[in-house]
Amino acid sequence: MTDIKNLSLHELEAFLAGMGKEKYRAAQVFKWIYQKDVEDFDEMTDLSKEFRSRLKECAVISSLTPEKVETSRDGTKKFLFTLDDGEAVESVLIPDEKRMTLCISSQVGCPLDCGFCLTGTGGYERNLTTAEIINQITAVKTSLQPEEKITNIVFMGMGEPLLNLENVVRAIDIMIGEKGMLLPKRKVTLSTAGLVPQIEELGSRCTVNLAVSLNATTNDIRSRIMPINEKYPIEVLLDACKNYPLPNRGRITFEYVMIKGLNDSLEDARRLISLLRGIPSKVNLIPFNEFEGSTFQKPDRCDVDAFHKYLHDNHLVAITRSSKGDDISAACGQLRGKLKGRNIA
Repeated sequence: MTDIKNLSLHELEAFLAGMGKEKYRAAQVFKWIYQKDVEDFDEMTDLSKEFRSRLKECAVISSLTPEKVETSRDGTKKFLFTLDDGEAVESVLIPDEKRMTLCISSQVGCPLDCGFCLTGTGGYERNLTTAEIINQITAVKTSLQPEEKITNIVFMGMGEPLLNLENVVRAIDIMIGEKGMLLPKRKVTLSTAGLVPQIEELGSRCTVNLAVSLNATTNDIRSRIMPINEKYPIEVLLDACKNYPLPNRGRITFEYVMIKGLNDSLEDARRLISLLRGIPSKVNLIPFNEFEGSTFQKPDRCDVDAFHKYLHDNHLVAITRSSKGDDISAACGQLRGKLKGRNIA
């Protein structure tokens, strides 16, 4: 059986053509699923009964139901989804005054082993399918109140999105397509540890916001906390960023996890300004979220504030991200989930 949610619009057109159906039927099915939230072919009333019956014989519309939902004191919600094979992923809904951001996962676990991130300590299992990516969104959307709406999607959950490029790009096409979820391109952000060839390919295939997990201003320190830097060092990564096609008036977000005594000095701030010169950019300063087993520590608040002020005084746009959801292990770098049926969250 073919899961419709694993197909792009063009792939669905080809699938339906194999059934002898017209091209425009794919757009009808897409609108029912992604704009009217229908998960039953029988509810697609502008399709003939014969067509609906044939669809039920050869296709399914998958869905996810959260196994567990935790709510933080700040309103952040963490959703645990168990997948068909017993693996699990987490998504995080972050409400704010003017927007509601959903942080979604792209892999079960992560193979990159970044030292500041809990996800990688549980190992890597597999890529998510397009349907499993999309179903995180539809499941959370179903849980919202009528007046609530997901305004932003960020690929900042479990996994490295660019290691699952085909399924991620297909999911993005569904999100931003006029027959799909109708999200503006500027409301979708993909975060990467810095896989240079895939950054270039992403830029050639779709234009969404890019966030780069930088976290250091020297190759020595970055390689220590991010092994991927041995393959794609800072200067190579930043060259790729300079050529990335951003949405209108967009900036690349550089994420900078601040770790006490490692990358939180004013000298680091000076080097960061120099590195990012000439790149339309903004910096997210993220005080390290501590977790059991890590030897790193959260920086002192005065050092974070001084770092932020130095960037601001030198005209580099920066924000210090608050650790929303840290009391339910939903903050940056804290997602882990459940693997092979054993809860390790």
